[in-house]
Formats: sequence, C-alpha cells, structure tokens
Amino acid sequence: MGSLAQRYEAILQELPPGVKLLAVSKGRSSAEIRALYGLGQRSFGESRVQEAALKQQELADLADIDWQFIGRLQANKVRPVLKAFSTIHAVDSFNLAARVSRIAGELALCPQLYLQLKLRPDANKAGLSWAEAQSLWPQLQNLPHVHWQGVMVIPPRELAEQDLGALFAEAVGHADALGLAGRSMGMSGDWPLAAQQGSTVVRVGSALFGSD
Repeated sequence: MGSLAQRYEAILQELPPGVKLLAVSKGRSSAEIRALYGLGQRSFGESRVQEAALKQQELADLADIDWQFIGRLQANKVRPVLKAFSTIHAVDSFNLAARVSRIAGELALCPQLYLQLKLRPDANKAGLSWAEAQSLWPQLQNLPHVHWQGVMVIPPRELAEQDLGALFAEAVGHADALGLAGRSMGMSGDWPLAAQQGSTVVRVGSALFGSD
C-alpha cells in the first residue's frame, strides 16, 4: 500500500478539482495525524469526544488544524462537540439541530452543519428521509447560530456500484433543491465514485492511513 505520504499523494492526484479530503483520524494516533499535517493535510474527522480531546491537547501547537465531527451526535454531547469542532457532519433530526442552535448561541459560536439524509432503508443508519427533510427545511434554515453547509449521506453496506452511483447523484440533487453547495459523501471504499457524482467532501480513513 506504500507509505502514508504515497497514499496521501495518490488520493490528492485522483481528487477532482473542488473536492476536499477529510482525513478520518478516529482510532489513529496523534503522531500519525502530525505526520499527515506535515504533508499538508489540515482537516481531520473524529467521532469520539474524549479521544479527540486528548489528540487536540497533544496537537495544540498546530494552530490551523481543522477538527470536524463525523460521528453520530448524541444530545448530551452537543456542548463539548461544539467547543471542540468547527463542523458537524451528522445532524439527523430537527430536535438535534435546534439543540445545536441553542447551545451554539450560548457559546457565541456558528458551526458548519451537514444535514444527514437516509435515502435507502438501513436499520444501522440514522438520517432524515427526503420527504422529512423537505418538510422540515423551512424551520431548519431559520435556526440561528448555525450555518448549513450541505447534506451528508452514508450508503448501506454492500450496495451495488450502479445503485451507489444513483444514490450519490440523488443526494446531489437534493442538496441542490435545498440550495446547499456541500455534499459530504464518499468514504474509503467508494470515494472515487462519490467524487465523480458530485461530492464536495470525501471522508477517507483506512485508504489513507492504511489498515492495521
């Protein structure tokens, strides 16, 4: 698989213009993150507040590092997540969005948010259906102290490539319908297809850091 530097360069060369790489660093060491930062990467995705807090302390000298939250956000974790992350990729209900809005106001913050959509049946995934998102969007976009960046999707496992491409294209259409420019979609196994279909942020972990 080559070195971290080789994998990083290979991904950057394959990324279409306008598509950003979010390095999924959950489960990776601070040393690995520091090494990738040294290669030029700035945005890192974490899903556990306590794990991320330790890394943020150890990497506090990296002033322009950008921490983004990619895990499922529990209501009781909203405050610490807002204090530690610039962007939240998985806002999956109106109640959660309203809580984020209220606490962001208390903290004088304005986080970037992605609305998580669930476009196919999947018992293991959260998210709003497109019908729910359409119905709630007038209320969601009027929430203060937040900036809606885009939509986020995580496809069901084992989806055929043709169906996967169709899902990504559908998500792009929904983002356009909501007037949102961001599309957080694509992970280690499917990011090239997601990027081809119009993703603006791909979330890549094992394909970048390597498998243990």
